[in-house]
Amino acid sequence: MLPFDNREGCIWLDGAFVPWSDARLHVCTHALHYGSAVFEGERMYNGHIFELEAHTRRLFQSAETLDFEIPFTEAEINTASIETCRRNNLEDCYVRPIAWRGAEQLSVSALHTKTHVAIAVWEWPKYFDAAKLRRGIRLTSAKYRRPPADAAPTSAKAAGLYMICTISKNAAERAGYDDALMLDSSGNVAETTGANIFFIRDGAIYTPKADSFLDGITRRTVIALARAKDLDVIETRIRPDELDTFSECFVTGTAAEVTPVAEIGVHAYKPGAITFDLMETYTRHVTQAPPSPVRQLERAGA
Repeated sequence: MLPFDNREGCIWLDGAFVPWSDARLHVCTHALHYGSAVFEGERMYNGHIFELEAHTRRLFQSAETLDFEIPFTEAEINTASIETCRRNNLEDCYVRPIAWRGAEQLSVSALHTKTHVAIAVWEWPKYFDAAKLRRGIRLTSAKYRRPPADAAPTSAKAAGLYMICTISKNAAERAGYDDALMLDSSGNVAETTGANIFFIRDGAIYTPKADSFLDGITRRTVIALARAKDLDVIETRIRPDELDTFSECFVTGTAAEVTPVAEIGVHAYKPGAITFDLMETYTRHVTQAPPSPVRQLERAGA
């Protein structure tokens, strides 16, 4: 994999396009020391960024939750996201907008820092190969639990909240697994390190209540697609001792899309009709998008 600090192309940084390798920040940047950054993960399919407006809206809401203001409008960020893809000659890619506190102040207090914003895009293949998508991925248990909403800003897509995810994901991969299942502070099933989780029992779909972790945009999309098929989707508390009562399991996320799960520790699942149907339905939904904003910009001479 190419290192992310030395690639071809350009990055949108604070309102201007700069060469990729020139998009740098100082070692005393507040976000580096205190985690004061928010970001989004988005996918462009066939020249269309899926749910761009919803992602940008959440970026602004996350910044507000972390008590800083993004110095651009949502419309400006939307346009910049599309234009960054166009300038990098990409129509199928990953899109990463990020906003963070700068280096004007380096202390727990951050009232005098400046907010910076950047958008980077890069090619993004399938997160898992075809064989793994057919048989399902393997999960183990995470060491750390998701904090409750009264202990951390769990509704925000905040960089600092991912520290325990990185620790858990690394440990899982070292042990030969693909990812790890995280519990909430009460010991209920929450999510994986970077994706929401769903289970199937007797034709109904069960998923944890998203009150201590991010209610993913992919998660909401899959719930809507399932309900449009007249499938029951039940958002509820799921105890670890219930895991062997389900027949299928899958995870959802911008990177993972809809990915079957074959096992969680000693609990085995067989990807079946409902999981594969939702995988196909989601793929059609995101790839059969409205007319490409990139092509619209090109026709407009942008």
